[in-house]
Amino acid sequence: MGIPTIETVKEALTFKASWRRPPADAVPTDAAAASFDALTNKLDYLDPADIRRVRDAYRFADEAHLGQFRVSGEPYITHPIAVAGLCAEWKLDAQAIMAALMHDAMEDCGITKAELIERFGAPTAELVDGLTKLDKLQFSTREESQAESFRKMLLAMARDVRVILIKLADRLHNMRTMEAMAADKRARIARETLDIYAPIAHRLGLNQTYRQLQELSFQHLSPWRHTTLSKALLKARGNRRDVVERIQRDVEKSFAQAKLKVQVFGREKTLFSIYRKMLEKHLSFAQVSDIFGFRIVVSTLPECYLALGVLHQLYKPLPGRFKDYIAIPKANGYQSLHTTLVSPLGTAVEFQIRTEPMHAVAEKGIAAHWMYKTKHSGQTNAQEAQRLGAMWLQSLIDIQDETRDATEFLEHVKIDLFPDAVYVFTPKSKILALPRGATPVDFAYAIHSDVGDHCVAAKINGEPVALRTELRSGDVVDIVIAPGARPNPGWLNFVRTGRARSKIRHHLKTMEQEESQDLGSKMLAQALRAEGMEMPPDDAAGTISPLWASMLRWSGNRTRDELLTDIGVGRKIASIVAKRLSRLLTERGVRPDAVTLTLGRYGADEAPSQGMVLIDGSEGASVQLATCCRPIPGDSILGYLGRGEGLQIHTAECSVGKRLLGRDSEGWLKVDWAEQPTRSFETGVSLLLRNGKGILAEVATSVAAAEADITHIDMGEQAAAELAELKLLLAVRDRLHLADVIRTLKRSPAVLRINRIKP
Repeated sequence: MGIPTIETVKEALTFKASWRRPPADAVPTDAAAASFDALTNKLDYLDPADIRRVRDAYRFADEAHLGQFRVSGEPYITHPIAVAGLCAEWKLDAQAIMAALMHDAMEDCGITKAELIERFGAPTAELVDGLTKLDKLQFSTREESQAESFRKMLLAMARDVRVILIKLADRLHNMRTMEAMAADKRARIARETLDIYAPIAHRLGLNQTYRQLQELSFQHLSPWRHTTLSKALLKARGNRRDVVERIQRDVEKSFAQAKLKVQVFGREKTLFSIYRKMLEKHLSFAQVSDIFGFRIVVSTLPECYLALGVLHQLYKPLPGRFKDYIAIPKANGYQSLHTTLVSPLGTAVEFQIRTEPMHAVAEKGIAAHWMYKTKHSGQTNAQEAQRLGAMWLQSLIDIQDETRDATEFLEHVKIDLFPDAVYVFTPKSKILALPRGATPVDFAYAIHSDVGDHCVAAKINGEPVALRTELRSGDVVDIVIAPGARPNPGWLNFVRTGRARSKIRHHLKTMEQEESQDLGSKMLAQALRAEGMEMPPDDAAGTISPLWASMLRWSGNRTRDELLTDIGVGRKIASIVAKRLSRLLTERGVRPDAVTLTLGRYGADEAPSQGMVLIDGSEGASVQLATCCRPIPGDSILGYLGRGEGLQIHTAECSVGKRLLGRDSEGWLKVDWAEQPTRSFETGVSLLLRNGKGILAEVATSVAAAEADITHIDMGEQAAAELAELKLLLAVRDRLHLADVIRTLKRSPAVLRINRIKP
């Protein structure tokens, strides 16, 4: 199942409104009363006081929805009652059952949150509010509205997981009752359920709900395929009945002989999982061998492994098909032993072995917390499911802190919804579950954002590896950090987790803003010197001086830092801002200083435009060295301030730069190299070589002897010949260093010609 695009979230939370048009021939019935009686029978786990509160919520919802009908003709109240019934099967508390009954009251009936707080208390009102869409707010696009609605629900769910449990129950009942809707609406809702809600159910361990949502979505999306597969499965069930019954008899007999008390259940793959396997592995229905399987439920954890031994003595296991999810649980808390055995007829049969509490967690996931929290035998498993679910929910809050854009937030969350996972170890043997395809960078951010931000290298099982290496289950990962390291924008090309992606993006945006602000401050200060004035002091903490307040009113910026950032990225011209600032300073009695004016001028024949910007290599993303000419210290350079793109540095003779100069002469600045650059700079050279054995090693040795580095080699795609052209990207200190490298390379007899690459 691919990552859904934002289009698949369209109508994510708005389709139910079309269900409420009362048909012309709709006649109220007593269905609601009968349904509530059925709900009351499911609430026997609540105390009488809670049941009274639930009944009050029912009466309130019934009155609020009076006169509303579903497309099928039933009173609308039957839907909230059915949702509450599903929540009752998970043994949710009274507040959740009340919220389920009233989950559409705020959205459809004009009920306010204040009314709910006054009548039913703040916790219940918060649950209902978390389930309510943002229909009343205006957004720039429909997609943004849907993404924002989805974000609100997920963040409410992060604060209280009962929100998503109620929402999943709501979606499940809607999926079960879609027959009355138009075919195109059914298909749209089914696609969104398959892409969004089913993965959330799986992520929280609600496997029973996950399978039902998948199956119902498949039925509505591909009715013909669903019917065809259903008939084929029915036929296969009849053909294999004798085999399944024989295996079950053999298994029960073996456990009886071993004096091990177990429950044996037959298990059948869902139609959707069969269909997906046929698609992924290009199989026909007849080639799918593991349609049927068995589930063995035992009393205690040690008996799981005893049961495994009994099965392996009965039938031969298939090598490589054993998985121990008890020792290493899945990310959603699922625990079982999986083994595939060869039956007497040669077919592969999967067995799942687990305890009763494990079975509850496997089927109900995070909802098992409520089902088992009062029973000591199941407490550990239920609490583990709750802890793992809470970890993912907390990660939603972390992503939200880094991402204010709703669409970007949704993109990060969808990445984390994929059910496949790999299980890796820290050097201290702690287990982490990550999505399949995760890298050491994802691992680093899963440990802590500071570890990710300062990651420079990684070791897997003691061996150094590239940071883009995909992790495999069982790997021991060790991250090497450096205090001065920063996230690399290239990491976004291969990280898999939403947490890592959001943290990297947030850090890069913050870093870019700081660098642009610093560059803008430098440019404005130098432009002011050209006007004969010094930069006015910064505002005191938390205040804005009258001078800067006037400047901000003129520029339209909210803060001084925002104005400086705009100058740094080219949205505002430093000379124009400096002239305005100097006029305001003059009005306040400040006069141009002769010495400052002299420092700010370039020469007698040049205008005191924007001052000189010095480049030392520490500017970061706000200053970019053009890749067309690759300037290095010692080159004559010019700076082009693109609108919103930062400062681009070209050599004075660069043909690309000259074309830009002819097109936009106002965007050019005087720039020069600082006396002490802080790093090396890349430039390209082209070599014509006499081809031969070991020639590449000879070139590399010559470059190393000149104390330079090769950062990239391009040999082209030409066939082996007597002569070869080689293009190198070299990291050098300046022009003098480059000249030294070229001289060293020329001494090699294999080098026929060498020159610097220019556009």
